[in-house]
Amino acid sequence: MTQPHLLVDEGELTDIALIPGDPGRVDRIADHCDDAETIAENREYKIVNATYEDRELTICSTGIGCPSAAIAIEELANVGVETFLRVGTTGALQSDIEIGDMVVATGAAKNEGTTKRYEAVEYPAVPDYDALSALVDAAQANDEDVHVGPVTSDDAFYAETGDTVADWEDAGLLAVEMEAAAVFSLARRKGLRAGAICTVDGNLVEGTQKGTDTEDDELPDKAKNNVGRAIDITLEAARNL
Repeated sequence: MTQPHLLVDEGELTDIALIPGDPGRVDRIADHCDDAETIAENREYKIVNATYEDRELTICSTGIGCPSAAIAIEELANVGVETFLRVGTTGALQSDIEIGDMVVATGAAKNEGTTKRYEAVEYPAVPDYDALSALVDAAQANDEDVHVGPVTSDDAFYAETGDTVADWEDAGLLAVEMEAAAVFSLARRKGLRAGAICTVDGNLVEGTQKGTDTEDDELPDKAKNNVGRAIDITLEAARNL
């Protein structure tokens, strides 16, 4: 049966999906691959099948936030996807995490509303061990500064106050993003694999961010092409899974 939002059928996709939030990033990931073919495009969802070093894979955008990410996971799982690797950007919550560093999540605090419709807040939003390990190993193999630990998934991008950020920092959370809690929770409930790596594009504690009008040659080396480097790491992890 054709999925109502992704507009795909069983057998059209592969067993593993890279899931960025931004539809524009689907094409950017596909540029690192061979044999890219657009399968469907609807609303915030763009889906491409491609090959990376003989590994067939699917790339599917999820849009912003847990509600649209949950739809993507539900419908991708319905057509046979078994492993999900989120690749995105994040805001750091610890002073020693710099723009351009990589964060691999060991869990996500549920500061969002979607997972509450599926399960109690006490149930953990955690990645699959194999997916987590593959992302960490790939990052280390690429000599990246990778931080491994818990993050928080938040719904209200513009409602993050200084007190909220300070509380997250005190709790030892590494970074804030908007989708991992739903991705981890739904994959766990379905007996599927999920992991997430995000590259840091700002530090909420330090009040720094990579400006959209900043020239690459004005940035520290680790902040240059950080999204492209995160893509390379995720593709390598997918190849090894």
